[in-house]
Amino acid sequence: MHTTNCFNTFIRVAEDCPAQTGEEPPLRGGNPTVASLQYQMIAQAPYKYTSDDVVFATSAPGRQLDAKATRKARDLARSEFFSRGQACLRASGLGKRFGWGIHADAEGRVALYAVDSKRYQALAKDPNIAQTRAMRTKRA
Repeated sequence: MHTTNCFNTFIRVAEDCPAQTGEEPPLRGGNPTVASLQYQMIAQAPYKYTSDDVVFATSAPGRQLDAKATRKARDLARSEFFSRGQACLRASGLGKRFGWGIHADAEGRVALYAVDSKRYQALAKDPNIAQTRAMRTKRA
């Protein structure tokens, strides 16, 4: 079973991120994008969900499950989804395009911080937290 969870880690925005502040990802054609779904999920409940929770819930298989799906059906769909490696939140548009740093606490639960916030700066300078960057949009 693969996982996208990370612990005690701060994912800073990508080097080529165009945003100077945290921006809410817009809808595309009136429909939510993966980035907007991830933003809503994390922003509404900071440090409630792990990366795996967010990645699965915002994936196509996760969105296909309706509210009436049984726990067994959810667990089966989730284990099938993570039976192969999945892109982690480093690949999310939140850090690549929209200016959000993602902090994973010691239990792997995530929260968002705008690139221009004091909390983002403090997390980016904290030597006790593993530092990484969101993936670049373009090759170097």
